[in-house]
Amino acid sequence: MVCFSPQNKCSETIKDFLDKAKNSIQICVFTISDNSITKQIVQCFERGVNIKIITDNDKQYDRGSDISYLAGKGIDIKVDMTRHHMHHKFAIVDNNALLTGSYNWTRSAEKYNQENLIITNNSEFIRIFKNEFENLWKQMTELS
Repeated sequence: MVCFSPQNKCSETIKDFLDKAKNSIQICVFTISDNSITKQIVQCFERGVNIKIITDNDKQYDRGSDISYLAGKGIDIKVDMTRHHMHHKFAIVDNNALLTGSYNWTRSAEKYNQENLIITNNSEFIRIFKNEFENLWKQMTELS
């Protein structure tokens, strides 16, 4: 599946993708400030889905950022304290579906930006992104 914004509702695509999770979601994004996506993440967590999020350390303090809210709900979050910015935008559901693209998980991406998303079940792509997530998870710092 492919989605483009602003003409498509990419936030709906993300929410539908996350809602399919039965066991696990790994999210690696620059920031999350779209409240509807945040609500979907919390709903998944509350029904027992194991969720891990990696994000950029600076973005947790941005006005409208939902990162601290998600951490307050008990979701495992790590931040990039390296000299680099965490600028990935991908998520893996149940180790069998991958969502990736340029789309930031923000309100402005939905309304004002030319963005793209792709969802794939390609096992090789999923394996590569899962390895990247696991390597980053080891390097990142727990949100405090």
